[in-house]
Amino acid sequence: MSAAHIKDHVVIYDGDCAFCTLWVERLRSRLTLFPRAVPSHSIEPDDYGLSATDLTTYAWYVTPTHQYAGHLAASALLRVQPQAWLRFLGWSIATPPLSWCAALGYRLISRFRHRLPGGTATCEPTLESK
Repeated sequence: MSAAHIKDHVVIYDGDCAFCTLWVERLRSRLTLFPRAVPSHSIEPDDYGLSATDLTTYAWYVTPTHQYAGHLAASALLRVQPQAWLRFLGWSIATPPLSWCAALGYRLISRFRHRLPGGTATCEPTLESK
């Protein structure tokens, strides 16, 4: 896949969360292909076929034909990379049984991101997403 192919893809993340913003910027600087990234508070969820609850619960990777949430968003991002090992890693974290571990890992990181390095009090999930 080339940069032209991902021009209609978007990563949607919690822009109010320092931990999330830190990781989006780290991935953007390290991955060969990185789509447009937008903070969730700057979009209309309906424009992407999502709800407000969707945006407070997960990070998203949205293409013209698919919406990937959480660990599957990370998987989709890796699967568009030109490096075979990153594509393999992307497919691996979307395939059981590793996908079960990836989903649990995503949930734990999402839930406790305010306590992780780079996290701040603004990173704490809202009560609705707990």
